[in-house]
Amino acid sequence: MLDALTVAISVTALALAAWCGYAAYRDQPTKDWHFIGMAVVTVLALAQLVVGIVRLAGGGEPAQGTTIFVAYLIGAFATVPSAGVLSLGERTRWGSATVAAGAVLLAVLEVRLYDIWGG
Repeated sequence: MLDALTVAISVTALALAAWCGYAAYRDQPTKDWHFIGMAVVTVLALAQLVVGIVRLAGGGEPAQGTTIFVAYLIGAFATVPSAGVLSLGERTRWGSATVAAGAVLLAVLEVRLYDIWGG
């Protein structure tokens, strides 16, 4: 895997978590600019999904198994969009808190992906 991409996703996910956490603290729902931030994080996660699949197709082998690696890649890609959809259903501060929690979860999944690949 690309270490720089993993770090970039983790940092942007934690920045999104802080931003949405602050909105929840101020009793604000998710706004359009929060969704732009979610889109940026999601595009980075999509790039990681593509890179991971290309690495596997090129003969790369994760240290802890291909199945679990692919499952974590898909889960990491789906985390922030899922939290965004949930936040649309909850147009209160809890929608922002949901996105913040999803972004923190993505950062944790990135650490786990790094470990699975053999980092």
